[in-house]
Amino acid sequence: MLVAFAVLHVDLRRWGLPIEAETLVGLPATAGIVGAKLYHVLENPRELLAHPASELFSQFGFAWFGGLIAGIATFALLARRYEIPFLKLCDVASPAAALGYGVGRIGCFLSGDGDYGIPTSLPWGMSFPNGLVPTTDRVHPTPLYELAAAIVFFIILRHLGLKWFAVPANQQSAVTETRPNAGMAHKSGSLFALFLILSGVSRFLVEFIRINPKVFLGLTNAQVASLACLLLGVTLFVVKRPA
Repeated sequence: MLVAFAVLHVDLRRWGLPIEAETLVGLPATAGIVGAKLYHVLENPRELLAHPASELFSQFGFAWFGGLIAGIATFALLARRYEIPFLKLCDVASPAAALGYGVGRIGCFLSGDGDYGIPTSLPWGMSFPNGLVPTTDRVHPTPLYELAAAIVFFIILRHLGLKWFAVPANQQSAVTETRPNAGMAHKSGSLFALFLILSGVSRFLVEFIRINPKVFLGLTNAQVASLACLLLGVTLFVVKRPA
């Protein structure tokens, strides 16, 4: 969240959008945490009714899908509140989201929480004997792979964001004067679509060397979600392609 804030603090002004980075990061992130907890406990209503306090306030049990729903809903409400087109807000947030996700993977790496990969003989293979999900085998440090990919995606998305989209001349005239043709070729949503495509492809590929179980046609849950993300991104990019 802090990394995303640092990026957005600069990019929101560069894009000339009337919203603060504190708001755009803080509220969706808080809503996401609450949504993740509620989604988890509502999946097991019997446990919730039997032990409401321990279920609601436990440090364990957060469902990623619930966090996604609550975070996106809050993001949409903020777009409406500040009268900013939703897809445009998604565009400006995409570089920050890419980098923030990668930095978040550092936590997975340091805790050894089972997000690592299958055994490998490569020289950078690592073991996690004291991890939350311990292993003495040398395995692929897949969180570091995802961190590296996220940094590359951040650089690509931020560069294209500056190239594709203009900043209102009355707010950032110095920027638009140096990039007079910026923003003329692509519509709002193009950068967000590319973020979905890059993220979907990256997660789909890394799952082949992760230890997650296969659930559908030899694919993991994450791979199924990645395909959906990729399909949405491609569709959105085609719709928003230059005329």
